[in-house]
Amino acid sequence: MTEIVAAARPDHPALIETLAQAFQTDPALSWILPDPEHRARALRGLFRVLVPADARAGTALRAADDEAAALWRAPGRAHSGGLEFLRTVIPLVATFGTALPRGLKVQASIDAHRPKGRFWYLHYVGVRPGHQGKGHGGRIIRAQTAIADAEGLPCWLETATAGNVPLYERLGFSIAMEWDVAGGGPHFWGMMREPSRG
Repeated sequence: MTEIVAAARPDHPALIETLAQAFQTDPALSWILPDPEHRARALRGLFRVLVPADARAGTALRAADDEAAALWRAPGRAHSGGLEFLRTVIPLVATFGTALPRGLKVQASIDAHRPKGRFWYLHYVGVRPGHQGKGHGGRIIRAQTAIADAEGLPCWLETATAGNVPLYERLGFSIAMEWDVAGGGPHFWGMMREPSRG
């Protein structure tokens, strides 16, 4: 079974590639970036910004052979602060170009629906396409939900992929809310996992 480990800075390029491949067909990112070639380039730029930012704000996990990656933001760190925004906004403008307004609309919608309080936030999790359906996603999520359980803390995520909802439910998440991004944008499910007592 593949080991799940905390990613160090030298691991970041592999995490970026794993997440870029995994999110190439994501409904929300496909709406933001309709052209597949532009999306492939932009996703690598996006995760070059997000991987180090999320590692600073929580933890980045990887499967030992880079089949899967997960970015978790720590309790109280789900919303990026002003300094983090300033650090990331210029690279994101360059990455998204004319698609930036759609990207900001999706992000504002996610921010508006995210609950308050203390919880571990599963910001992104992905499995490389050739390794999907083999349990890597479940293993990398359980590695951090076990820590949340030990701390007595819930976990939160949102997804725009309907097929992921049953997977998250099997991992203990429940649908807390659903919403649509205005202007014909994607449908989202917001899901909470209460800490396990057993």
